[in-house]
Amino acid sequence: MALPEEIVQELNEAQYPHIAALDLGSNSFHLVITRIVSGSLQIVHRIKQRVHLADGLDDTGVLSQDAIERGIAGLKVMSESLQGFKPEQVRIVATFTLRKARNAHEFISRAKHILPYPIEVISGIEEARLIYSGVAHTEHDEGRRFVVDIGGGSTEFIIGKGFQPLVCRSTQMGCVSFTKRFFADGKINKTRFKQAVTVARQTLSLLTNHYRYIGWDNCIGTSGTIKNILLQITSQQESEYANITLHDLKRLRDEAIVAGHHERLSLGDGNADRASVYAAGLAILIGIFKSFSIESMRFASSALREGVMYEMQSDLWQSQTRERTIQGLTERYSVDIAQAKRVLQSTHYMLEQVPTDWLCQREALKSMLGFACLLHETGIAINSRGYHRHSAYIIEHSDLAGFNLEEQGLLTLLVRACRKKIKLELFPAFEQFDAEEVTRMLTLLRLSVLLNQKRQNDILPNYTLKCEGNRISLKFAKNWLKNKPVFSADLIREAHWLRLINIDLQLS
Repeated sequence: MALPEEIVQELNEAQYPHIAALDLGSNSFHLVITRIVSGSLQIVHRIKQRVHLADGLDDTGVLSQDAIERGIAGLKVMSESLQGFKPEQVRIVATFTLRKARNAHEFISRAKHILPYPIEVISGIEEARLIYSGVAHTEHDEGRRFVVDIGGGSTEFIIGKGFQPLVCRSTQMGCVSFTKRFFADGKINKTRFKQAVTVARQTLSLLTNHYRYIGWDNCIGTSGTIKNILLQITSQQESEYANITLHDLKRLRDEAIVAGHHERLSLGDGNADRASVYAAGLAILIGIFKSFSIESMRFASSALREGVMYEMQSDLWQSQTRERTIQGLTERYSVDIAQAKRVLQSTHYMLEQVPTDWLCQREALKSMLGFACLLHETGIAINSRGYHRHSAYIIEHSDLAGFNLEEQGLLTLLVRACRKKIKLELFPAFEQFDAEEVTRMLTLLRLSVLLNQKRQNDILPNYTLKCEGNRISLKFAKNWLKNKPVFSADLIREAHWLRLINIDLQLS
């Protein structure tokens, strides 16, 4: 008979599953572990490691070995809290520094040996969307929200209503990067503050008119920089519910100037570790208040990590976001949906015939293949000649809400190589996707595009596809290929091109 302690443990694990979100930020790494209770998230554990990753990013985009070591050391501390978590219970997202670092793969490869979970490097727009999701799930406002998040390397601006973000932007200014630029030696004076505020306002000049035109009813600040500034205000006002005003910010600026150096700032014991980036964050926030004519800002404790966890809780949420993104692109570039569906149907038909273990991440990869089918002709809106190259360019340079950068890179590759000769130099080194499975996905897409080149329904006979490793057998109705010399020649040429990616295509 089970002991009472064992029964309690089994009940807790069954009723309250745990999920974890790890945010690899430019200044700090944050791990949050929650349990799902009646559809709500209850935080049960937090870990924060100050790693100053952005300090090691040089002007050429190379992350220093010292910064990599600091990050790896932070992950080792956090790995103890993730013991026993299954892959589907953990999501790790990396932001500005790792999306800008040319050698980010080096950090991610080493991180794999510490944490057996994929690291998703997300775009600035995706970061902004997830920040808004975290705020929307925890703050209940009427009307439109203007959400501002100042990070170590970037600052995100979102206007949304309810759970729907209306406009998302990410700018390349953050408290770490501004510290390196204006307060590197720790000295704080009026001239440096003025320069930092001016550059912040210049950075925002292209956003202000559009955001003011949309308008907002509530202004909300999130994350550590704004929280730290609010704590300095509330310590003086003795009110934990105080809002931030420009008057407050100017007073804090004047006090920082009087201090003259970040080591002489009085931020309290709990915030002393943020002293080195305090002046830069304050200057950015002053620039934001002035640029957008903000009267008052309140603080929300939920942001990126909470947004990640709420999407983990509901796969439907992310699925709907991705579907809206893909639909938006197909509409914007007037994609021939009938043709896209033909290619999609052929791809799914082939997937049904391949062995289950031929694509281990079957469901996730099936989804990505489907998106590639729908987007592979977006480039025709630019020019029908070499449209696959134009399609890839559009996908690579679009803001794809709901997709991380590797997923966007995979879509770009699949579309770029969906026809004509395969160029191996286009294949990046993926961390989330197995190289062999990527070539198999590409093979199915290429065959589907080729089989539907006539752009007509019901012209293909029944055919079968058999796969044994990288050997693929494509079999049509008896004598059908013999009576289709052009189509047969296209398939023979395709078999030649597929050999470049080690796929052996047999035709009969």
